[in-house]
Amino acid sequence: MPCEGCMESNNKSTDATMEFLLLGFSELLCLRVLLFLIFLVVHLVTLAGNVMIFTAVVMEPSRPPMFSFLCLLSVIELCYTLVIVPKTLLSLTVVDGSTISFIGCAAQMHLFVALGGAECFLLVAMSYDRYVAICQPLHYLAVMSEGFCLKLAVACCLGSFAIALGLTVAVFRLPFCRSHRINHFFCDVPAVLHLTCTQGYSPELPLLAACVLLLLLPFLLIFISYVCIASALLHITSSAGRGKAFSTCITHLAITLLHYGCATFIYIRPKSSYSPARDKMVSLVYTNITPLLYPLIYSLRNKEIRRVLRKMLRRKKTAQLNSDSIRAVICVCGKF
Repeated sequence: MPCEGCMESNNKSTDATMEFLLLGFSELLCLRVLLFLIFLVVHLVTLAGNVMIFTAVVMEPSRPPMFSFLCLLSVIELCYTLVIVPKTLLSLTVVDGSTISFIGCAAQMHLFVALGGAECFLLVAMSYDRYVAICQPLHYLAVMSEGFCLKLAVACCLGSFAIALGLTVAVFRLPFCRSHRINHFFCDVPAVLHLTCTQGYSPELPLLAACVLLLLLPFLLIFISYVCIASALLHITSSAGRGKAFSTCITHLAITLLHYGCATFIYIRPKSSYSPARDKMVSLVYTNITPLLYPLIYSLRNKEIRRVLRKMLRRKKTAQLNSDSIRAVICVCGKF
């Protein structure tokens, strides 16, 4: 059944000037100030935590391959929050929601999907790192060389950006109904698809393909890696050795469960089951809480990261003391 208010997708001049209205949390008017302050604090703490981990890893001269992946993961999380949170904060400062252009909405969706997909692929690379470290420890340095890790990182980013571009183009080529009110705080794929004037499941096929490539396939590879790791752990006779080997995987497992749990709930389901209120709450966790938890997980569960952070803080403290000493000497010399 055709929609009377459809806007034909081949009308390019209309597309370019069209705007969407992000409703955000307009139904919670009495909580806007509180939500703004909470989001702002969470955003600033997330930025500070990821910047600290990125700086600590970059300043470490001899870092293992996993550190390079953690460094890239911190960069992705930084970009991830910067794509979503500023617009969310802006929507809380106006009563009826904030507007976003057709191009701006498409760009936000593309970056969001691309960065989320890059994180999915990066988690696969990190699981492979753990597989080589536990199952082939003697070949670890030879296999996980700096050049190979760089190639893996580039492949993760390029692959996800290509898939995200295909999905974004497919979504924004669909005809939209007159109502351009997105009941969300950013241009998420299910929320935008809900505005399209289409029948059946064919418009959801690009999203399904992207879910298979960005979620199901990486999760399957991670699962296979951990099956191999579990098999190798069973052959370790010492319980202390098993515990020590498994402890190196806990950080990665925690991040994987957080990331894939929320993403699977939001994207791997039909359009008919779309629920704006429920999706906004899950997306809130996915885009604000999990990026905040990642630095905490790194620092609390990873001994090497804690060691590097302590070294960085000591170095900073020493530099501050040296600076104060030089300043004091200059002041004394100036008096004479």
